[in-house]
Amino acid sequence: MLRQYELVDLVKSYDENADEDALNRAYVFAMKKHGAQLRASGDPYYSHPVEVAGILTQFKLDCASVIAGLLHDTVEDTDTTVEEIRGLFGDQVAQLVDGLTKLAMIEQKSTDKKQAENFRKLLLAMSEDIRVLLIKLADRLHNMRTLHFLKSPEKRARIAKETLDIYAPLAERIGMQEIKTELEDIAFKELHRDAYDSIQARLNFLREQGSNIVPKIISQLEKDMKENGIKAEVSGREKSPYSIWRKMQQKNASFEQLSDIMAFRIIVDDVGACYQALGIVHSKYHMIPRRFKDYISTPKPNGYKSIHTGVIGPENTRIEIQIRTHEMHEVAEKGVAAHWAYKQGEKVVGKNFRWIRELLEILEQASNPEEFLENTKLEMYNDQVFCFTPKGDLIGLPINSTPVDFAYAVHSSVGDTCVGAKINGEIRPLRTVLQNGDQVEILTSKAQHPSTEWDRFVVTGKAKAAIRRYVRAHKRDQFITLGEQLLERTFKSENLDFNEKALVNVFPNFEAESIDDIYAKVGEGLITAWDVMKAVYPAYKQSKLEKVVKSIVPSFTGKKNKSKSEPLKIKGLIPGMAVHFAGCCHPLPGDRIVGIVTTGKGVAVHRIDCKLLEKFANEPERWLDISWGDDASETPHVGRLKVMLANEPGALGELSNLIARSNGNIANLNIINRTLSYFEIMIDVEVKDLRHLTDIIATLKSSKVVSYVDRSA
Repeated sequence: MLRQYELVDLVKSYDENADEDALNRAYVFAMKKHGAQLRASGDPYYSHPVEVAGILTQFKLDCASVIAGLLHDTVEDTDTTVEEIRGLFGDQVAQLVDGLTKLAMIEQKSTDKKQAENFRKLLLAMSEDIRVLLIKLADRLHNMRTLHFLKSPEKRARIAKETLDIYAPLAERIGMQEIKTELEDIAFKELHRDAYDSIQARLNFLREQGSNIVPKIISQLEKDMKENGIKAEVSGREKSPYSIWRKMQQKNASFEQLSDIMAFRIIVDDVGACYQALGIVHSKYHMIPRRFKDYISTPKPNGYKSIHTGVIGPENTRIEIQIRTHEMHEVAEKGVAAHWAYKQGEKVVGKNFRWIRELLEILEQASNPEEFLENTKLEMYNDQVFCFTPKGDLIGLPINSTPVDFAYAVHSSVGDTCVGAKINGEIRPLRTVLQNGDQVEILTSKAQHPSTEWDRFVVTGKAKAAIRRYVRAHKRDQFITLGEQLLERTFKSENLDFNEKALVNVFPNFEAESIDDIYAKVGEGLITAWDVMKAVYPAYKQSKLEKVVKSIVPSFTGKKNKSKSEPLKIKGLIPGMAVHFAGCCHPLPGDRIVGIVTTGKGVAVHRIDCKLLEKFANEPERWLDISWGDDASETPHVGRLKVMLANEPGALGELSNLIARSNGNIANLNIINRTLSYFEIMIDVEVKDLRHLTDIIATLKSSKVVSYVDRSA
């Protein structure tokens, strides 16, 4: 552990104007406040904030950041208040400590909720001052270095997973490569010990085997540069175990197939020398295809610049070479901490970083902290593709991104109104996966709205958050309309007066704040119209069960009512029951089915996998065990298909012919979305049974004009 004078000397070594008195007072304050508290390792607790402050000095952070590092746990773990810190150390330190302090009111919530709430607060704090994130990363790094002292394997695994999911990607986003690598390797060792040990053993073998090769390669590269008049520093670096493991997984490759386990850096004075050095390397050594990347002309979003190339280098060895300037190397290692502003003690607003602004947008659109955390994890994945707008602006996206992800990355309004995309000048479907270097032009329409289908193929957190927000708002509107209709119908059927003033009086019964809340809950099935009616008219005594029985058992009149259609061939129903097929899942003979007693409508037949059945999970009295009769296939049934059809002459005709040739009959057809190149169509087809519908799907899939077809729920 650093002693008091050692910490002060470290700060003074790079900042002569550092407030020595404040540093000394903060050191003593932290020591006194944490008192006799101990860590899992048995060390005094104050050793942790001291070590965090020491890590911050390695990145030459300003005096206020180091003091905040010393005090970062005092508000959370002692009786210290933010106001007390403000009075002793000033506003800047108080704001940094407050940003790092976890929420005190969420201790009773689940671990997931606590994690999500804490990360939400951290994001808001670092959006005001990015130094909050730098201190938090130093805090997490020291906790990971001492992770092995925790006795609970479950707790160690949870912390390690959180580090891989959130903190390592955050470190990568701000270019803190050293911290990112160490966090990943410690977490990897905890979560996948066998894989870590295996890779480490192979690396040790390579070191022994290549102990003479590495110096020879460095010497040869130095000689190559010197002979061509390039002043350069050449060094070698080994890929980390976690990076090797990820690359093996992504490329489905063995350890031996990786060409960049050992990389060599050529560091030169200026950008021109970078490209000269690249020319020398490529003229002398064979380049490995698809291993060249120029991050100088197109830097990574975190500011990283360098040229990467793979070659069969000296000693006939496959190697990766990175070429950069001294300034680029400083940024590559220290990220935003290399920024001159921190050495001047100036505040840098996090909102100036595009990726933080995007996370803030996700925060605004998420319905709860857990959804925000899920979408944030998606947004921070490291693997990226780089695409261009028609104006040449660079957009970095996660791998497997689509034009819809690209549209939302440009701007939320562009994503919301996206109707199509041109990729490299050609109109392509919105679910097309983008590749590195694609030029993407988004086609928009004011009449367009986000589609629920998009959520199935978009990969960025920003796109998912925006789509889900629209869907939530749209569904609520539908639930409000349905709920109002159900309430009006129910009150009218019982000859009771229905008015909104009466509903206001029962808000507390249903935890509602408005009339729309009542309507929405009824429409969604969270409460029933009968529940509301009983709350408004508590003296009304008619039994709900009696009402249901009346609706499904016809009164005896001595005459047989002849149905206009043939009776449904279902086993397990009482003769004469009112019964219908549920329009939400369109069951067919061959599907497993269940019956649900529905107020006023009799029995609804659902597929056993119908999502709507979740609403009746707590009402077992409404479930009926039913099955298809032997002759159920003799009458036609309606199956619903969703089809993506090429927008070209004759396509709809070919679709109709294919269905007709398969002995199917189109009962209804609805175009739900149209672009310049594709139609999205919902088709109701009369078929005999599930097998018949499956045969039609197989026939449609064989057609050139059909790009996608599947059964719709």
